[in-house]
Amino acid sequence: AHDRVANMPDGLYRVEIDAEFKDGSLAYGEYLHRGQTEREFLLSAHICHPSLANDNCSGLALLAALARSLKARETRYSYRFLFAPGTIGALAWLSRNEDRTCLIDHGLVLSCVGDAGSPAYKRSRRGDALVDRAMAHVLGRLAGAKMLDFSPYGYDERQYCSPGFDLPVGMFQRSVHGTFPEYHTSADNLDFIRPEHLEDSFRILTDVIDIIEEDWTPLNLLPKGEPQLGKRGLYAALGGQKSSGATSMSLLWVLNLADGQHSLLSMAERSNLPFKELAAAARLLSGHGLLAAAS
Repeated sequence: AHDRVANMPDGLYRVEIDAEFKDGSLAYGEYLHRGQTEREFLLSAHICHPSLANDNCSGLALLAALARSLKARETRYSYRFLFAPGTIGALAWLSRNEDRTCLIDHGLVLSCVGDAGSPAYKRSRRGDALVDRAMAHVLGRLAGAKMLDFSPYGYDERQYCSPGFDLPVGMFQRSVHGTFPEYHTSADNLDFIRPEHLEDSFRILTDVIDIIEEDWTPLNLLPKGEPQLGKRGLYAALGGQKSSGATSMSLLWVLNLADGQHSLLSMAERSNLPFKELAAAARLLSGHGLLAAAS
């Protein structure tokens, strides 16, 4: 067909479009990992051209790997995985599930996650949603990673972030779509993506999920001065920082900021310590009766 068009002489042509408008169908895949609550984390990837390896067979593979990893894990949030055609698929799902969108507390769209580019994240329309902050914390510790402001151009985050829904959904990728020469060409094949880059993307998203799952707001039960840690066995519990994952500085930061106003992620942002260290410190302090959950 292309050769025929290329060999046609210049001139004016009348084109007949033989089409009809009728009720049809649209297929999409959906999997729900049920957590302890009905509050949801939405993860979405487009299936409309899966023969392109990076855009977006890589996103579909990563979504499937995340779903499989969560099957063996008890989670606080429920996780909804959506495999749908770009744009029309997201719109169809939103139309059919509008009454459930109020349950979505966090969300990510995945695309182009298997190439050698540095990780990049586009914030949600809100800009400061918990998933935006969690991703900023994770990527902020990786050399070359990029945080991008929201724009109404891209993938299905455009639909989830449309003003009538304004869901807290950002978009994770490696090389930004449209910025690499293989984009939307036959060169976007299996030679263009690598297992190690998919593994790195998987690890980043797992770290973000861990933050979402483990973030909470503690309250120091002995807030007037620093409590004596040695007699409570907390220094011994640190075990050279190997067994518990906590450090002496993480203990001090958690005790100081546990005023009922700071979540663990807020503490990580303030202290510039890894979230995992602060979460481990909070577990230790809670186990020794020094912290409780703020009401």
